[in-house]
Amino acid sequence: MRRPPLEVADIIRAAGELFIEQNGQVTFRWRDSAHHNEQKLMTLSVDEFLRRFLLHILPKGFVRIRNFGFLANRRRSTLLPLCFQLLDTTPQPPAEEHSSSTEDAAELYRCPHCGAPMKVIERLTAAEILLRSPPEVTAAA
Repeated sequence: MRRPPLEVADIIRAAGELFIEQNGQVTFRWRDSAHHNEQKLMTLSVDEFLRRFLLHILPKGFVRIRNFGFLANRRRSTLLPLCFQLLDTTPQPPAEEHSSSTEDAAELYRCPHCGAPMKVIERLTAAEILLRSPPEVTAAA
C-alpha cells in the first residue's frame, strides 16, 4: 500500500507555527548551530523548501545512523585524538581492501569437493540471485 503524496499545506499544518506560506514562498524558523543555536527565519520557494524537506526522509527500508559524542562530525577531529591519548593507544590505520585473488581465497573459500582454493568471480545480491534462478516448476493439476 502506497502512502499518499505529501502536500505543502499538510506539512505546514503538521508543523504549526513554524511555517508560513505566502505567494508561493515558505518562511520557517531554523536553529543555527554555528552561532550558538540562534534561531533564524529563512524564506524559500515552495519547490526548494520541499526539496530540502524531502532530503530528510529516508527511502523505505533504510535506517538513519548518526554519530553522537566524540564521533560527531563537528568535534571528531579534536576529541578522537584525545580519546586515544586517554586510552594510551595509537589509532590503527584503516585496513586495506584487497581484490579477490587465489591467495585470499585459500583462507576464505575452498572447494567442498577437492579442497582447492576458489576465486570469487562475481558477487550477487539476493534480488540478482532470484532474477537468475530458474522458474519454479509447479505440478500440473
